[in-house]
Amino acid sequence: MDTNLVVRVLGALAHDSRLAIFRALVVAGPNGLAAGDIAQKLAVSPSSLSFHLKDLSHAELVKGRQEGRFVYYSANFDAMNGLIGFLTENCCAGEACEIAPAPSCCGDSK
Repeated sequence: MDTNLVVRVLGALAHDSRLAIFRALVVAGPNGLAAGDIAQKLAVSPSSLSFHLKDLSHAELVKGRQEGRFVYYSANFDAMNGLIGFLTENCCAGEACEIAPAPSCCGDSK
């Protein structure tokens, strides 16, 4: 993962509302949630939600898709796993690591 993207991703997640939105989308899985459902679930105003979703989209953490009148957002599991891989790439100074690898997520494209 590119260092500049990592900085954008970490910056996007460094806000309590954006972190809560992203975590809710991870729980929702690949189908995601409608924007209105996210706002209601997290008690976030629509204008604030729009601002936060734009920031998460810019960091490539969420994807939006239009279905009729509704926009559904889902977590970008490849980006999430890329971030985890980047952060743990050099753990244990290159030695055998006792930390078990993270389990695959439901959104993995593999």
